[in-house]
Amino acid sequence: MKAKTILKDKFWILEEEGNNIGTLSWGDDRYMFSGKNKTLFFENKKEIKNTFGLDISITEDTEHTIDSNKEIYNFSTSVIPYNSMYDIKRKLPLFTKSNKSKSLYCAGYYIIRFEKGWVKSFCPKLITVERYEYRGPFKTELEMRQELSRV
Repeated sequence: MKAKTILKDKFWILEEEGNNIGTLSWGDDRYMFSGKNKTLFFENKKEIKNTFGLDISITEDTEHTIDSNKEIYNFSTSVIPYNSMYDIKRKLPLFTKSNKSKSLYCAGYYIIRFEKGWVKSFCPKLITVERYEYRGPFKTELEMRQELSRV
């Protein structure tokens, strides 16, 4: 089993034989494993080792690490942001994907309620957030998933 670092010392994707089996995150006082069918909490790495029966090796994966250039107001973005601004009224970090673009995107993770139900979204267009009920922004995918499980 391997844990690919997404946020240093905070968030990992757990893989077994190349298949994603869940995520592991560090909160203020404990670890949380979130898999397809279960969520588990651990006080330390030893408990994680005992539960999974394997030593989890933490590896740095440059493909998955978050680039600090792809961030505005401490929210991740899908690209290097241009024309960043903060909508105070709606509390949304906004950016464009190029210097000349007029399409605004919302930085961070969201859940959006479409006709068929709630959907996860990373950096949705502002117009989508304006048209549909949403929750966010969330700084991490884990926070977004927790809110999605609540609704």
